[in-house]
Amino acid sequence: MFIDQSSTLPPLFAATGRLRLAALHPLGRAAALIGAGVLVGSILFFLILPTLLIIPMSLSQTDYIQFPPQGLTWHWYQVYFSDPDWMAATWFSIKIAIATTASATIIGTMASLAIVRGDLPFKNALQVLSVGPMIVPHVVFGVALYLVFSPLQLTGSFIGFLIAHTVLAIPYVVITVTASLQRLDPTLELAGLSCGANRLQTFFRVVLPNIAPGIASASVFAFLASFDEATVAFFISDTGGKSIGRKMFEDIDFNLTPVIAAASAVFVAVSLLLMGTTHLLTARKAGQ
Repeated sequence: MFIDQSSTLPPLFAATGRLRLAALHPLGRAAALIGAGVLVGSILFFLILPTLLIIPMSLSQTDYIQFPPQGLTWHWYQVYFSDPDWMAATWFSIKIAIATTASATIIGTMASLAIVRGDLPFKNALQVLSVGPMIVPHVVFGVALYLVFSPLQLTGSFIGFLIAHTVLAIPYVVITVTASLQRLDPTLELAGLSCGANRLQTFFRVVLPNIAPGIASASVFAFLASFDEATVAFFISDTGGKSIGRKMFEDIDFNLTPVIAAASAVFVAVSLLLMGTTHLLTARKAGQ
């Protein structure tokens, strides 16, 4: 015969046991949350650590990259800003990135409108093709571009880099702007059309102001995708036109000095500044 021993215990002990069993669940959830937080924090720290180490290595007094650095100096930043090869590669990459931002943002926004608002029979195929450059390995894409650009004498040219980086940046614009359009209430556009505005007026007066934060974020992603790109640039660069990524690869092979760390620190600062500015503008727009 089975005897429920809990019923034979005094009421006080039985109640205490039930309270302890009930208390295990909140403690278990708290332990799981703490464990998950420690795991996520460790992963983020591991990802950020190389970027943080760049800064002290760029201040080293030695002629080679070393950590921990021996002494602190701004010498390598002065070398970076005064070296004509570094400046030529930097300004070339900046010009390409600005042009890529404009072209990729316009083309990507138009593609997003066709995907979200259009009634096209091949809309799914367009969506897949627009994000295809993110799926294809950049090495394969770089080799293909070199085989196409070399006979046309586009390697190392502004137009060649613009075409290549625009193709690589469009997926970031399409993904970001598509998300903004999907959150926009279609009845706002219908209201604009019912008030007598045509499609073009409705876009500029109703749609564009509402998706402007998304377009701003997309343009920043496009700029960074072009400016930081190194794999494809390695294939389509030459002596006439060389991106900053290609310049870094060359110095890593033949002239490994802390000036590479100084250039990297400058790029990290510029990227953080762009992302922070975009976040502030987006937050201000959302608060209005």
